[in-house]
Amino acid sequence: MFATGAGFYALFGLGWWLSGAGAISGAASIVAVVAGAVATAGLLFLAWRRTPAGTGGPPFTERGRRRFLQVNVVQWVLILTVVLGCVRLGAPEFIPPLVAFVVGVHFLPLAGVFGRPALRVPAALLIAAGGAGLAVWLGGGSAESVRLVVGVAAALSLWGTGVWTVMAVGAAARASADR
Repeated sequence: MFATGAGFYALFGLGWWLSGAGAISGAASIVAVVAGAVATAGLLFLAWRRTPAGTGGPPFTERGRRRFLQVNVVQWVLILTVVLGCVRLGAPEFIPPLVAFVVGVHFLPLAGVFGRPALRVPAALLIAAGGAGLAVWLGGGSAESVRLVVGVAAALSLWGTGVWTVMAVGAAARASADR
């Protein structure tokens, strides 16, 4: 499940969803949190049922492992820099859109590391989620509105990518077994 990326998409999707849901108050926030938990559990269950053990692509080469680590270290350093910079500048409303942009961009080199050009899709979707959040801010939206838009868009992007990945890996495994 994690070898295909579905587990990561599910859990990071939940993180984004909870970030967005944090902008909602009252009973609606409880409903949003439960909906996010159900969506995450559903994706994890789908991955468990649809992806045979051992699927997810060839194992890393040493070079691929190093590149994967480099890309993720740079991503986390940039995220930390964004968070600290925005807090220091008194502009926390920029954290979600800029982090979504960084996470989206990190998928671009990962497409090469994994040999999966399709990873450009979540890259584009997450960059667009960040752009949507900035557009909300430029339109006079509140910090909560920015967080809601980015969180929901990023979560849906990751969950959608997770479902797409599970279905593709499952179909390829079934086709291979039929041969």
